[in-house]
Amino acid sequence: VQLQASGGGLVQAGGSLRLSCAASGRTFSSYAIGWFRQYPGKEREFVTAISGSGSAQYYLDSVKGRFTISRDNAKNTVYLRMNSLKPEDTAVYYCAADLSNWGTRLIDPDEYDYWGQGTQVTVSS
Repeated sequence: VQLQASGGGLVQAGGSLRLSCAASGRTFSSYAIGWFRQYPGKEREFVTAISGSGSAQYYLDSVKGRFTISRDNAKNTVYLRMNSLKPEDTAVYYCAADLSNWGTRLIDPDEYDYWGQGTQVTVSS
């Protein structure tokens, strides 16, 4: 599985961005996708995940109501819509594939089998 994250950028607080994670190499609907973020010098932090069919989603409490994860299995792409962005959302964002398709440790980076390169999100105050 190859994952390509894109869509990061610089935005003012209160603004919005949409990240994309394009996948190839395996039946896309057979695995879950998670988004993580990483602050400088910190471990990767779980943000949200979506099951292979798209019927289940899970969010970090601090992004609930602001971020929305979705997927288009016909386009092999997962989207992360981020609204009402805050300076503390500034981080490098990564997408990752969970081949067990909604494992029991969704918030654990070790649950995931493949990772995309990161995309930088910077929110200015």
